[in-house]
Order: sequence, then structure tokens, then C-alpha cells
Amino acid sequence: MANPPLDDYIAAAAAALDLPLEAAWVPSVKANLDVSLRLANLVADFPLPDAAEPAPVFKA
Repeated sequence: MANPPLDDYIAAAAAALDLPLEAAWVPSVKANLDVSLRLANLVADFPLPDAAEPAPVFKA
């Protein structure tokens, strides 16, 4: 595969946001996005008991 999915996503997101992205920055952006996605998967995969309820809303 010539372009892994994250490369395609980064290019599409930069184009959609009209954000200039130098080729030298793509590996750093890809590494950051990879870590963010791994952390998001940890949160999404965390099992919650059926009795779990959302936390109350606190206002200052």
C-alpha cells in the first residue's frame, strides 16, 4: 500500500481546513495522531458497569 490510511486522512484534513502542511511535518503529525487514536481506543474500550451514570455537571 503506497499511502497508509493515516497519510490519506492527514492530507484530506489539511485540504479540508485549507491548512498548508509541509511534507517535513507529516511524520510528526502522523505520530501525534497515532498516539491520540491509541488513547481514544483505550477510553472507548473501557468496560463500564450497567449501573454507571454520567457525572453531575459542575458550574463555577
